[in-house]
Amino acid sequence: MADFGAKQGKRRDDSGLGGLVDFLLANARVVLGVSGAAILAIATLAVKRLIDRATNPPDEDDIKAKQKSLEESWEELTLIKSVSKAQRTDLDEPLLTPVLDVTPKEPGGCRLSLEAPPAVGSRPLLCLTLQEKLLSFYKDRVSISEAEKVLGKQLAEDISTELQNFLKNKSPDLPFGSVFLSGCLCDGLVSRNRLEVSLMLPLVLEPSLWSLVPGEQTVVNDPRFGMVKRTGLEYFPRGNSPWDRFMVGGYLSSNVVNDALLKILVASINWPVIGSMLECAIRPSMAPKELKLEVSHEQVHLDVTLCPTVKAGDQTFVSTSLEEPGENLWEQSFYTAEVSKLKDLDACDSGVRHCCLNVLKAILEDHPFWSKVGTSPLTHIILHLSQTESDWSEAMLADRFRDVLEELVQFLAKGFLPCFFDNKVNLLSHLLPEEVEEIGCTLYEALAEPDLATAFNL
Repeated sequence: MADFGAKQGKRRDDSGLGGLVDFLLANARVVLGVSGAAILAIATLAVKRLIDRATNPPDEDDIKAKQKSLEESWEELTLIKSVSKAQRTDLDEPLLTPVLDVTPKEPGGCRLSLEAPPAVGSRPLLCLTLQEKLLSFYKDRVSISEAEKVLGKQLAEDISTELQNFLKNKSPDLPFGSVFLSGCLCDGLVSRNRLEVSLMLPLVLEPSLWSLVPGEQTVVNDPRFGMVKRTGLEYFPRGNSPWDRFMVGGYLSSNVVNDALLKILVASINWPVIGSMLECAIRPSMAPKELKLEVSHEQVHLDVTLCPTVKAGDQTFVSTSLEEPGENLWEQSFYTAEVSKLKDLDACDSGVRHCCLNVLKAILEDHPFWSKVGTSPLTHIILHLSQTESDWSEAMLADRFRDVLEELVQFLAKGFLPCFFDNKVNLLSHLLPEEVEEIGCTLYEALAEPDLATAFNL
C-alpha cells in the first residue's frame, strides 16, 4: 500500500504537465481542424507515454506493462498511417499559428495570440521540408560521380582478374566458373562512404552427382534456404567430384567452401603486390568467416565481397556462414530479379524508387540496429508498395520514404516480410526475435518524432 501511495503522489505532482497536454488537445480542433487534431492527439499520446516512463519509477506493474508496449505501439502506428494522408493534405492549408506575445498587457503578464503564418514565399531558406532534405541528402551523401563509379568498377574488375588467375594456377582443385561482378556498385546502389561490389564465384558442379534439396525439406524448414546433396555414391563414390572433399554428412557444405576461400584470401594471395600494381591498398578483412577485401584508393574506397554460388535451374544460391545445424545450407538470392524489377518499374513511370532505396539504405546502414535489416527487405517493400501506390514521381519522394518505413515497422510487428517473388519466403528470417523488437521499437520511436528529418539524421 505504501508503494502504491508513493506512485499516486508522484503522479499528482506531474498532473500540471498532464493538464497542459489535455488543455492543448481540447483546443487543438479549433486551431488545427479535425485531421490536424487527430495527428496532434496521436503524437501527444506518444509524448505522454514518454513522460509517464520518465516520471514514474519502474515497478513490477511497469515490467509487466513493457511486454504489451510493443503491441500497443504497432496499433498506434496503424492509426498514424491511417491519418497520414489527411495530414499531408489538411496541413497544406494555411493554419492559425499560436504565437506567444511577450509584450506586457498587464503588469507581469503575457498573452497567447493567434496569427496567420507568413506566406510561403517569405519562408526562410533554411526551413527545408522533408522532401527538400531528402533530395539534399541524396545529392550530398549518396550519389557519386560517374568517374568514381567507373574507377570503382575498373578496380573491382582488375581484382577479379587477379583472383581468377590465382585460382586457376594455384588452386586448380577448386573448379570455379568465370568470376563476374555484381552488387550495389554495378546497379547504382551506392553511398559516399563506400562502394560495394560482389565477386560471384560459381561452383562448377556435375549435374549427375549433385542435386538441390528444397528448403522446406531441410533441417531449418525454411524455403529461403536449400541444401546440395551428393547423389549416385553407389556408382560414383567419393573422389569422383573435386567438391567431394567439401562434403559434410553427404551434403556440400557452404561453410567448408567459405573456410577454404578464406585461407586463400588471407594467407595465399600477395595482396600488397597486387595493390601496388593497381595503385591502391588491398587488405583482406580480419573478421571471422567474412570473405571481404577492403580497397583504398586516392579517390574511392571499395568493399569487395566474395560470393560462392550454386545454380539450380533458374534459382541462384549463395553460401552462408551459419553455425550448426545450418552449416550445410545455401541461401537463395533474389538480387538479380530485385534489381531488374526495380529498374523496369522506374523506367515505366520515371519513378524515384531507386533513389528512395538508395536514401533508405544509406540511413539504415549507419544505425546499430537498423543496419541488420539489409537492403533486400527494403527493395521488396518498395516492390510491394508499387502495387498499391501508383505515384512514384520525385514530388512524392517524402511520402514514399515515410510509407516504406511504416510498412517495414508493420512487417516487423508480424515478424514476416514475404518475398515479392515467392510469398513463402520470409525476408526477416535472418533476424533474431530480440533484434526484430529492437529494430521495430527504435524505428517506431523515430517515426513518432514530429521532425522526421532530425529523427533520421538528414
